[in-house]
Amino acid sequence: MSNSVFLARLIGPVLIAVAVGLFVNAQSYRMLAEEFLKSRALIYLSGILSMAAGLAVVNTHNRWAADWPVIITILGWLATFGGAVRIVCPQGTEKFGRKFLNHKHGLTVAGAIWGAVGVVLCFYGYFR
Repeated sequence: MSNSVFLARLIGPVLIAVAVGLFVNAQSYRMLAEEFLKSRALIYLSGILSMAAGLAVVNTHNRWAADWPVIITILGWLATFGGAVRIVCPQGTEKFGRKFLNHKHGLTVAGAIWGAVGVVLCFYGYFR
């Protein structure tokens, strides 16, 4: 099994679960996000975990080709960059997160994006 397929099988179902959770329990997810943003310690810790996971993906799968595996590479770089931002500037993350939560459909749009990416990864990881 290639790294691309392995990572698609790992990341795809997680993204789908998050998307379903956002749609089924939108209010709970909104409250979770609000509680998260109140804790700079959690923002910092999530930054460390996100950056480590992103670097793990990037170091094993840094493929820039016009094919589906580039989705995994982009997710790895987004996790790396997002984690670094949370580590360096937790107060900026809090400010950005509050702006995002103020948009009425922000979580719905996020859920749709995560779900679509998850479905694509599951398709290529499990069915192709």
